[in-house]
Amino acid sequence: MSGLSITGLRAGHGRTRVLDGVDLAVADGALACVLGPSGCGKSTLLRVIAGFHPAEQGQVALAGRVLDDGRVRLPAERRHIGYVPQDGALFPHLDVAGNIGFGLPRHRRRERVEELLDLVGLAGLDERHPHQLSGGQQQRVALARALAPEPELLLLDEPFAALDAALRTEVRTEVATTLRKAGTTAILVTHDQEEALTFADVVAVMREGRIAQTGTPTELYHQPADTGVARFLGEANLVPADIADGLARTAFGELALTDGSAADGPGVVLIRPRQIGLTAEPGVGTVRAEVVHCHFRGHDYRVEVAPDPGHGLPERLVAYSDAAPPTTGLVYLAAYGTAHRCPEA
Repeated sequence: MSGLSITGLRAGHGRTRVLDGVDLAVADGALACVLGPSGCGKSTLLRVIAGFHPAEQGQVALAGRVLDDGRVRLPAERRHIGYVPQDGALFPHLDVAGNIGFGLPRHRRRERVEELLDLVGLAGLDERHPHQLSGGQQQRVALARALAPEPELLLLDEPFAALDAALRTEVRTEVATTLRKAGTTAILVTHDQEEALTFADVVAVMREGRIAQTGTPTELYHQPADTGVARFLGEANLVPADIADGLARTAFGELALTDGSAADGPGVVLIRPRQIGLTAEPGVGTVRAEVVHCHFRGHDYRVEVAPDPGHGLPERLVAYSDAAPPTTGLVYLAAYGTAHRCPEA
């Protein structure tokens, strides 16, 4: 079996249970992300995989080798796993080449360092020291050092958190490109939804020590397992509906469901802000609303509205609009696309 396989994993700190039955599979060569709020257990999960923290129950296996099952525990140095911490943890007294080649056999150090400098886009910077590099360059050196021994799995523990917003996006894209070029299986841990959705092939949303849902970024965003996942992956309009025959009957009229086999009956459906349209005039399936807040964000407007009472809608809905709403403060809302039924978390 290739890739990473985790089944029924439990682990904690003293008497405090942190991981409570985690199941996760990452295919060979995939970029995965464990996404969750602070305190949900994602960093502990990474440490158990790396061998820095013991499992109490369950099993962690990589490429068919059992790394930890609560009884037998393979030492971290024998797991063939690379680890990139949040701060990079470069050796300040070593230059770039020394950092990347640290721990490699002398006979292959020079060739491997040159290969990795090209891979991470730092050719010619081999003699610089960490303090002479930008934050983004330091993270790329840390990545190259982790890739140097050709690990079977690479773990990244919020490695972009210390970078400013623009640099974070740039470095994240570069790292993902580098890992795909190298064919490396990797797991990124983050609490940043945008980071998870743009970086990974598969995302596992973690909540209170368990995996709430695993899927592609598109699946999780448009078809969350429950209202908790829906809210965590972005702003969510959760609208009451009557479900029947693959349709959601809402205050906006009938909307097709993403899952046509959803059980009939009353429920709640997800409508993302981009699916809410604002018009100045009423029409079929529109709901009148008052604009409460409007923020220009450069690429669009975020508009928070209060629908007229009597429709059974939430007190506030959010829409993303390419144009500013009418200056009167009154708009009519329409919903487009498909709706997704969301059970309560």
